[in-house]
Amino acid sequence: MREDIKILFEDNHILVVTKPPMVPVQKDESGDEDMLSILKQYLIEKYNKPGDAFLGLVHRLDRPTGGVMVFAKTSKAAKRLSEAIVNGEVEKKYFAIVDGLPKDRQKKVINYLKKNPKTNNTEIVPALTEGAKYAELDYKVLDTKSNCSLVAVNLITGRGHQIRVQMAGLGTPIVGDARYGKGLKVPLCLWAVELRFNHPISGNRMVFRVYPPENEPLWNLFNLEQHLRLTVKNNNIYD
Repeated sequence: MREDIKILFEDNHILVVTKPPMVPVQKDESGDEDMLSILKQYLIEKYNKPGDAFLGLVHRLDRPTGGVMVFAKTSKAAKRLSEAIVNGEVEKKYFAIVDGLPKDRQKKVINYLKKNPKTNNTEIVPALTEGAKYAELDYKVLDTKSNCSLVAVNLITGRGHQIRVQMAGLGTPIVGDARYGKGLKVPLCLWAVELRFNHPISGNRMVFRVYPPENEPLWNLFNLEQHLRLTVKNNNIYD
C-alpha cells in the first residue's frame, strides 16, 4: 500500500485512514488509483481474502483535499455511520489557508448550493432555486501571514465542494484552488484535521486528528501544532 496512506485505526467494523491529496476517493474517469480500491486491496492481502473485500464508503473528500477519513468494513457499520452523518452526529473539522483576510474573524456561513451541470462547478444560488441544497459551516480565523489566513472550519452540512465554494463566496478563496480560486501553483490548502463519531457497533466516542503537511507551502507559514491544540478540543473547534 502507498506509504502516504496511514492506517490510524482498524477493528472488525471500521477503518480510519489518512487520505493523501490528489488521490480520488473512488474510481473516476481519470483512471488513477483511488482510496477505495487501494484499501480493498490492503484488506484482501492482510486477511488473505478470496476475491473481493467489502469496504463501505460513507463520506467523501474532494480529490485535492487530504486528511482523515473513516470507511466501514461491514454493511451494518456502513448503514449506521451513514445514518449518523445524515443526522449530523459526525463532526468534521478542517483547516484551510485562504487568500486574504475574511471580513469577519469568526462567522456562521449559510448559503444554498447547486451544481451547474454545464461547468461541473457548485454555485451559490437563491434559496428558492429548484434543486438548491442548504449549506452551513462555521469558521474562525486563527492567524494571518503573507496575505494568507489560516482558518478553522467546522462543517455542519456536507455538500460537494462546500468549503471551497463558501469561502470563495466570501471573497477569500482557498489558496491553490484552481476551480474556485486563483489557482496558484501550490496544492489546495484544505485539510480534514479531525473526525469525531460514535463507533457504529460499540457506541464509544471516537476522535481522530491528523496534522496538515506542515513542512509544505503554505502550511509551513503557520504554527499548526499550536493552533490544532488550541482550537480542536472538548467537542468544539474553538477555544
